[in-house]
Amino acid sequence: MTVGPAGDAGLPPVDDFASHVLDVVDSIPPGRVMSYGDIAEYLGDGPGPRQVGRVMARYGGAVAWWRVIHSDGTPAPGHESVAVEHYLAEGTPLRSARPPVRVDMRRARWPMGSTGPTGPTGSLGPGRSGPRSPAD
Repeated sequence: MTVGPAGDAGLPPVDDFASHVLDVVDSIPPGRVMSYGDIAEYLGDGPGPRQVGRVMARYGGAVAWWRVIHSDGTPAPGHESVAVEHYLAEGTPLRSARPPVRVDMRRARWPMGSTGPTGPTGSLGPGRSGPRSPAD
């Protein structure tokens, strides 16, 4: 994930942690989601879910932000109406499309573990290398 240099839209340069978060978000396929905690856990030791949320608040407009939600299945506050449009268009499993919007986490959560968020094929599409390990 590349975000412009400082000065572009007033955003500071992207640090390594933010870059890793944005790479993971980029790897989540349409119709699937990860929670802030899922992303923090995938990235390993270091910053937690709140820091993932801070990255998404600052840089999330550059990625499919609606695919990162709270562990209870709710999207970021204030963005529910736009998020549900994306969920319906992508076929994301929902528990409720009416307020409060809630994704069915059991069915929509992008799996981690041995396949990681890149999924069983490991393919992220052309030009994608996937999330980097925190040691990169």
